[in-house]
Formats: sequence, C-alpha cells, structure tokens
Amino acid sequence: MLAADAFAAGEKNAAIAKGLRISVLSVERWRCSWHAGGWQALRVSDPAKRPKVDDSDVAVLEPLLLDGAMAQGWADERWTLSRVRLLIADQLGVTLSIRGVWELLRRHSWSCQQPARRAVERDDAAVAGWLKETWPRAKPPRRRSGHGWSSRTKPPSR
Repeated sequence: MLAADAFAAGEKNAAIAKGLRISVLSVERWRCSWHAGGWQALRVSDPAKRPKVDDSDVAVLEPLLLDGAMAQGWADERWTLSRVRLLIADQLGVTLSIRGVWELLRRHSWSCQQPARRAVERDDAAVAGWLKETWPRAKPPRRRSGHGWSSRTKPPSR
C-alpha cells in the first residue's frame, strides 16, 4: 500500500524500490497491477498453493485416527508422526513430510500426548540399578579443571 501511495504521488520506480528496499522489477510489476486494477489489485490474495490435504480429507482421516493405531494394524496404540504419515499415504494417496503431518494435525486441534501414568511393566529397582552402575560408565568423562589454551588445534608450548 506504501507503493500504491507512491504511484499516486507520481514517484519513480527506482525511488520507490530504494525506499521500500525491494527490487525495481517488483515495483514495476506492482505498478502494472495498480494501473490495471487500482488499490484492490495490490491486496493480498489467497495462498499461492492449496494444501495437499483439505478439510474433507481430514474428515476421512479423523475416524481412522480415533479408532486407534491397533485398528490400523500396528502392534500398540501409539500414533507417531511416521505412522500417521503412512496412514495418510494409504488412505488419501498423498505424501507428506513429517513436518507436514505435524502441521496438519496441529491445524486440526490434534496435539501430542504423554502417558498419564507409568507403564505397569516398569521395574523401578532395575532403573535405579542402571542409573547407579551403568550410567556412570556410559557418561562421558568430566573435563579437567585448570587453565587451557586458546588454540584448539595446538597444545601450549613448553
């Protein structure tokens, strides 16, 4: 809209481009649109690309997600993004990235869930033993204290 004001004031394309810190070619395209359709031609339009999965596709997908992962042939009830991605590919014939699946689920009010309680099979004594015995051996050693040197490639001269 700043460019449209400048067009109406009769400013040159180069001056408008410098003032808005954009290319002169963009200003020329905007000026052509402005001449053809006025202020309305410069308004933001719909997204350039429609989503791969629209609301009608999500209406097909949601009952399948609500049925659970085991109903879809998985060994447990966890819906992971990879599993949802495969479900979308099987049911809708659309390939999404993991991030695309996450954005789709979030856009339709699905969220990641954490278990409300600990697993029945959990053995607290075994976990405590592992933390006490195995973890200290697997943990990287502590960095020594004291003066070092500024160069990471060459030890200090002696």
